[in-house]
Amino acid sequence: MKNTILVTGCAGFIGSHVTERLIKAGHSVVGVDNFDPFYDRSIKEDNLLTIKDSANFHFYEIDLVKDDLGKTLSAFDIDCVIHLAGKAGVRPSIESPQAYIDNNITGTLNLLNYMKDRKVNKMVFASSSSVYGNGTPPFAEDINDNKPISPYAFTKRSCELMNHTYHSLYHIDFVNLRFFTVYGPRQRPDLAINKFVRLINEELPIPFYGDGSTMRDYTYISDIVNGILLSMDFIMSNENIFETLNIGNNNPISLNNLVTTIGQILNKDILYNLLPKQAGDVELTCANITKATALIGYLPKVSIQEGLTKFIGWQLNKSLAHAVKI
Repeated sequence: MKNTILVTGCAGFIGSHVTERLIKAGHSVVGVDNFDPFYDRSIKEDNLLTIKDSANFHFYEIDLVKDDLGKTLSAFDIDCVIHLAGKAGVRPSIESPQAYIDNNITGTLNLLNYMKDRKVNKMVFASSSSVYGNGTPPFAEDINDNKPISPYAFTKRSCELMNHTYHSLYHIDFVNLRFFTVYGPRQRPDLAINKFVRLINEELPIPFYGDGSTMRDYTYISDIVNGILLSMDFIMSNENIFETLNIGNNNPISLNNLVTTIGQILNKDILYNLLPKQAGDVELTCANITKATALIGYLPKVSIQEGLTKFIGWQLNKSLAHAVKI
């Protein structure tokens, strides 16, 4: 059955990939994005190039905090919401916590009220592995010692709890997805892999925080999208659902190994700008994906070697195209 899906943050890294896949599957997508000035607007506009002219895509530039979503989208009967919008980034959230509270918590609250008023009762929500803080990995969804250590993390955990309130009060079904360090084509330019590839290829020093022992469960974008769409199918096929799932690769690697692998793929030496460990960075992330596998059939397919090779190919082709254009 084909549905009408509201995708918030549709012009972002994850959102644009999800929107593409939904349109290819024959769904109608209502996409909203506020083009947050966190990075250059043209990057998000480029993300929409392959889908903006599709007859099954309807785009609106909307701010979930300030704009009347119900009025703007009154012509659509939405079957499910995939809520990917929000301010991202651990380190910037420490500098501007109020902006994260406004965009992530208040924006989500406004979206939930729109759903309540319009009788839209299905949501897949983008949460984060950062809610686990420095807990003991591999992280399972049912642990009770969630101790976020950044404003970004506590806004995501707050939204999960708010979602449960709306599930209890208004019978809205939710799948909260805790993403683990997503990377791939269209990744934000401020994120580590994007910066490392660009700087190593240009033979410039990379910013290297701490001793390189921190580990991340890097998850390729196609695996993340699969997890989102499997969750959407699950929630559309069942009633009275409130679930929280880890969507990760279940195979963390250290910062040292990540940088070494990038250097090997590029066949470049690595220059380091050694810096102290930053506040808000967790030591290790690792997803226990047992529940996601059992409930929705989620299994990651892309290894870190394969994913980095794909990303580097995309990044180099993009740089070449930009240079030719100039």
